[in-house]
Amino acid sequence: MRIFTALTSSLLAVTLLGGCADQPQPNADAATLAAVSYRAPGPSTLTLFTMVNNRSGQGGHTSLMINASERVIFDPAGSFYADVVPEVDDVLFGITPGVEKAYRGGHARSTFHVVIQTVEVTPEQAEIAYQRARATGRVSGAFCAKSTASLLAGVPGFEQVNQTFYPVKLSDSFGALPGVVTKKYYESDSDDLQDGLARGNAALNG
Repeated sequence: MRIFTALTSSLLAVTLLGGCADQPQPNADAATLAAVSYRAPGPSTLTLFTMVNNRSGQGGHTSLMINASERVIFDPAGSFYADVVPEVDDVLFGITPGVEKAYRGGHARSTFHVVIQTVEVTPEQAEIAYQRARATGRVSGAFCAKSTASLLAGVPGFEQVNQTFYPVKLSDSFGALPGVVTKKYYESDSDDLQDGLARGNAALNG
């Protein structure tokens, strides 16, 4: 028990800085979700986001964008918010290109960059991931990587993904899968996460 408590404490110390925190938002109703529903054109995909500290190389947060019957972001214990982005538990809805840009831009700053790893999947795989994201419920702080890894392990073809608490280890495991395309996104603005999120929210409202 002491070992687990120490592990959780150390993870929480890192992830609170990277965007992984227990900040519940009110759940949106079905009508609100229907009004913003969006699916990106093209194939079904899974996109793993990993927020990485530019100095230490440690991961600060993990999330998963799922382009299934609609595009959502499973943002476990995430800090992201926007007035135009409704949420149910830890799933963000209405992920248009503008919202996706605000999401990665809010997390990327002088102290963190975002690793973006995308893989094309079948519609069936994407829908399983989508349903698992919706069924997960709220995730406690510091469990962002573990909950994402657990979600992925239930999708056929992703059973071998590392069941880890550490975002970078999950990113490495996901990146080793066939067909994954990896990109890195940097910004050099304020190191204040809340400032970045607020600017993204203002841009979406504009």
